[in-house]
Amino acid sequence: MKITDYIVYKIDRLPNGYIFTYSDFITEVNNKEAVIKALNRLVASGRIVKLSKGKYYKPESTPFGNLIPSQKQVVKDLLEDNGKIIGYLTGYSVYNQLGLTSQVSNTIQIGRNEIRPNLKRERYTIVFVKQKNTITKENIPLLQLLDAIRYIKKIPDSTIKSSCIRFLAIVNNLSQKEVCSLVRLALKYPPATKALLGSLLDQLGYSGITKPLQDSLNPITKYQFYGAMDVLPNLKKWNIV
Repeated sequence: MKITDYIVYKIDRLPNGYIFTYSDFITEVNNKEAVIKALNRLVASGRIVKLSKGKYYKPESTPFGNLIPSQKQVVKDLLEDNGKIIGYLTGYSVYNQLGLTSQVSNTIQIGRNEIRPNLKRERYTIVFVKQKNTITKENIPLLQLLDAIRYIKKIPDSTIKSSCIRFLAIVNNLSQKEVCSLVRLALKYPPATKALLGSLLDQLGYSGITKPLQDSLNPITKYQFYGAMDVLPNLKKWNIV
């Protein structure tokens, strides 16, 4: 079978929107240059689309044009390395999933222990956010929530009041174990994040486990979250104004 025919055979069996590179074919075709030339010919013919240097995908056609891959597919190589989790989606792409905003952004934010310069892929700008906690599959949802609390003032088409109402609903659905993990993870976040989380937890009756958060705060520092008073009556305890 010719190299191009073999590559087409393999690509036809991939789901639409799945992102692949030339290295996905090297084990069977021991000729890197031939694989790259074959992929570029398929791009020229419209059979596949080039996402960025060395990255391609099979587009899904609709009456309105080709769909681009999901955000997670676009950045999957930045989230895992040889099966090890090194990052997670956060920020704008998660605000919508959490019900904090109806807007969808062309900016993809990734939380990682080791950040790198911003980059572009397709129509997306990819931005990295420093995460001080160890990232695991289990704690990613909690880190995403803490990131949203941290950047509450930057959530598009939302207010602090509406975001706090939504945070209360989300945290209220967490298990006791998850809430304890949330407090532990929050200790590596900025003071304002810890203060707002403490106030949210107090409101839900978790004041018994918020002591580590309060002990970590400077008692004379004030934190501004205008509008939170309408939802959280215990703000004075957390120096929130």
